[in-house]
Amino acid sequence: MSLMPERRRRRAEVNIVPLVDVLTTLIFFFLVTMQFRQGKTLNITLPEIVTAGKNTLAQSIDISVTGEGDYYLNGTSVKPEELAGALAILGKAEDKPPLVIRADENTPLRKVTFLMDTCRATGFEDFRLQSRNKQ
Repeated sequence: MSLMPERRRRRAEVNIVPLVDVLTTLIFFFLVTMQFRQGKTLNITLPEIVTAGKNTLAQSIDISVTGEGDYYLNGTSVKPEELAGALAILGKAEDKPPLVIRADENTPLRKVTFLMDTCRATGFEDFRLQSRNKQ
């Protein structure tokens, strides 16, 4: 028999408050330093033409029309009412490169004809319709 009183051991505890503080600080740090970018890849299926030639233009202005009728000027979304103004600014350059029109095969014809008419109205007479070769 021992004369010393029995000491009970304290149960081990994990203090979660400092852990939560560190995790919230890390989350805020990553949210502040993260760059949110929107992808600019267009999912356009060009119409297939058997007699299509090769596009040998080194520099050109690209205008794309999606199947839903949305317009993109060099990969940037443009509203139809802003398209004429943007093309007019590009048309004032001394050496204006030719336009390449890329329209999805399901695009309504009225969207493509509107685009072609807008190109002619802003001084771009040299434009090409892009297609894909038959495979």
